[in-house]
Amino acid sequence: MSATAPIVRLSGLRLERGGRTILDGIDLEVPRGSVVAILGPSGSGKSTLLAALTGELRPAAGSVEVLGAPLPLKQRALLERRKSIGVLLQGNGLLTDLTAAENVALPLRAHTTLPDPVVRRLVEMKLHAVGLRSAADLYPRELSGGMARRVALARALALDPPLMIYDEPLTGLDPIASGVIMNLVSRLNDSLGMTSIIVSHHVHETLPVADHALVIANGRIVFSGTPAELQASGDPLIRQFLDGQPDGPIPFDSRPFDSAARRVEAA
Repeated sequence: MSATAPIVRLSGLRLERGGRTILDGIDLEVPRGSVVAILGPSGSGKSTLLAALTGELRPAAGSVEVLGAPLPLKQRALLERRKSIGVLLQGNGLLTDLTAAENVALPLRAHTTLPDPVVRRLVEMKLHAVGLRSAADLYPRELSGGMARRVALARALALDPPLMIYDEPLTGLDPIASGVIMNLVSRLNDSLGMTSIIVSHHVHETLPVADHALVIANGRIVFSGTPAELQASGDPLIRQFLDGQPDGPIPFDSRPFDSAARRVEAA
């Protein structure tokens, strides 16, 4: 792909689940080398958006381009494209019967024909990058929550993806572990020349490492700008989210998003 082309481009995107519209009218460009934070309350559709970026969910309308081209429709081509997208899952997804090193080696053994000595060396390098080379022989049950998250991050980096996606990377972590993870996200993005998309509702931990911030609410993007612009916003919806106010434009009792009704209101 061109060095100047955005690594992700969404145009007029509408996403549905079970016949219900979750997001509508989503336009987004993610520049190469940037860290983009996608923020919003729980249930706003952040993880649904990530499902579209990995090809798990097909758009009901609009287009999704990742790494300079539309996501393939055929399964084999889609699986090939996914090798260039690293994903850190909310629940880590570590296999409990494998050690930390074996978990990190899994993508390398599944998708490459590298000899064992090379795989072992690469695994050591990935674990070293997240500060856990000494934990190589530990099983997931022997790791703290923060350590398990870092092993999952090392595994997501195993194939050196140009694009990393983080789905709620701070869920269940204490403030210290959260700080370690966010520091790693920023440092690895810069040192490895990656692009990172972080989906989170942890505003104050995420914004310091982000170059650009989006807020999703009520089925649409309600803010797009720099972290400083977000913090300075006086929009009632933004303030409700940032300040944790129970009452405001974002209802406590969520209801299905009605894109048709919103289009009528906008008209």
